Amino acid sequence: MLRTSLVLAALAILGLAVWALLPRPVGVELATISPRTIKVTVEDEGVAEIREVFVVSAPIAGQLRRIDLHAGDPVTAGETVVAVIGPVAPALLDARSRAVAAAGLAAADAAVKLAQSQVAQAAATLSFRISEADRAAVLFDRGAISQHLLDIALLERDTATAALESARANLTVRERERDSAAAVLKDAGREATEACCVELTAPVSGRIMRVLTEDDQVVGSGTPILEVGDPGDLRVRVDLLSRDAVRVRPGAAARITGWGGPDITAEVERVEPAAMTRISALGIDEQRVEVLLRLTGDPQDWQALGHGYRVIVGITLLNVQDVLSIPVGALFRDGSDWATFVIEDGRARLRIITLGERDDEVAQVLEGLEAGDRVVLHPSDLISDGVTVAP
Repeated sequence: MLRTSLVLAALAILGLAVWALLPRPVGVELATISPRTIKVTVEDEGVAEIREVFVVSAPIAGQLRRIDLHAGDPVTAGETVVAVIGPVAPALLDARSRAVAAAGLAAADAAVKLAQSQVAQAAATLSFRISEADRAAVLFDRGAISQHLLDIALLERDTATAALESARANLTVRERERDSAAAVLKDAGREATEACCVELTAPVSGRIMRVLTEDDQVVGSGTPILEVGDPGDLRVRVDLLSRDAVRVRPGAAARITGWGGPDITAEVERVEPAAMTRISALGIDEQRVEVLLRLTGDPQDWQALGHGYRVIVGITLLNVQDVLSIPVGALFRDGSDWATFVIEDGRARLRIITLGERDDEVAQVLEGLEAGDRVVLHPSDLISDGVTVAP
């Protein structure tokens, strides 16, 4: 009896040892291959911007008056005066320059008086020559003088007439020279108030975006003064990698997120035909293509979105339904091929598959799997071909 008990105990211990050494099934998480919706999107950072920002510039050189408007103030096209430009006051004269200017004015006055006396002299000469010509005509009619003497008298009359016109023109020139010399000495402050001013109105209804030149100062023609735009007319600009941009088409649906407010629906308005070289944060040259998007949602959703705000743009490249797909968590690389572990009779079997489109969650299966197949999600290093597994 004792011997039998010892044998049974030895067999029990041996069985326990064998059971302990037998391989146990590896616990796994499974997923089923089935038709799903695949939505392929490309996502990148973009910036919101007003479609048309107008820069108001100085049309003439002059004295810009201080601008009381500030960024955010509303303006109305053609009504709101956004800037006023007046004439620039003449430069102040020092004592020497003023003395020179006064001497110039005195000389101009003397020149006017001389020209006036020349006009009087020319007028007297002309009166005399007219009388002489009249007397010569009478004498010629009586046969007292020859035709030659009459012609000389008429020539002298015409010459005197021309001399008078020349003297009058010279007097006009001297008077303008005196006016020019007098303008130098005029009071600059009184002169500046006689001709004022050029008022610049808002080119579009909206709000002041930036005031570029605020203080009272002298500005040149073409100097930017401020920027005006309509915050309600927003669009989004995003620079995509060229390999992503080639798949984007005008009219494609998009979603604007990551700006601090609700998601905004949009659509692609235009894809620029040329790429630009940009340097990434890692110092790598990238070819980027500018894509413009039109906001299509409720305008109330983007009331808080402003010009220059950072946004996240997600553009839909593909959206198909009922596509045989596999979760991306079940995929791994086997050399250059995509592979997954398929459950067959309680064991994991390595299977090479062919994929199509993919999004962040699932990938389209073209070959290698069928609907209803179960695959291992996130396989660990314990999983290999033929290993027994258990859900």
